[in-house]
Amino acid sequence: MSSIINSQLTEFKVEAYHEGEFKTVTHNDVLGKWAIFFFYPADFTFVCPTELVDVAEKYEELQRIGVEVYSVSTDKHFTHKAWHDASESIRKIKYPMLADPTGLLTRAFGVMVEEEGVAYRGTFVIDPSGKIKIAEIHDNGIGRNAEELVRKVKAAQFVATHDGEVCPAKWEEGQETLKPSIDLVGKI
Repeated sequence: MSSIINSQLTEFKVEAYHEGEFKTVTHNDVLGKWAIFFFYPADFTFVCPTELVDVAEKYEELQRIGVEVYSVSTDKHFTHKAWHDASESIRKIKYPMLADPTGLLTRAFGVMVEEEGVAYRGTFVIDPSGKIKIAEIHDNGIGRNAEELVRKVKAAQFVATHDGEVCPAKWEEGQETLKPSIDLVGKI
């Protein structure tokens, strides 16, 4: 099994519900900026809205640091709109909700639960060149934390712009980083 890290975003074209409209989103829309693909099992469920709202509450901050968020499920874009219209929580979402009823994206990211036709909870951070820099997959009973996701995105952005530096555990923006060298071996 090869790693998805540093692999290239697959070509895709899907429908989305975004800001009260149906729109087509392709891989070309993602390139040139940082992006998060946030897979979840299905609309009208239980853990999913708590996660989507958690990300929605961090969306403005993510936009400030140049990141677009794409939530993805195997539901159709019509279902995303119906959920948006029916749920006060889901109305808080300002990012595109991608529809993947064929499972093309869900399979490309390795998060399809074939026997159920839904996605595992997968979070992927993609750099402006389209390379996957962070991949995290949870079983569907385990919710994610948007605050930690923002921290990881900032670390990925830092590493991308500071050649030779790495971010240690629990690194927060502005904290000291490391420059791996023989002098650090056995001293951390």
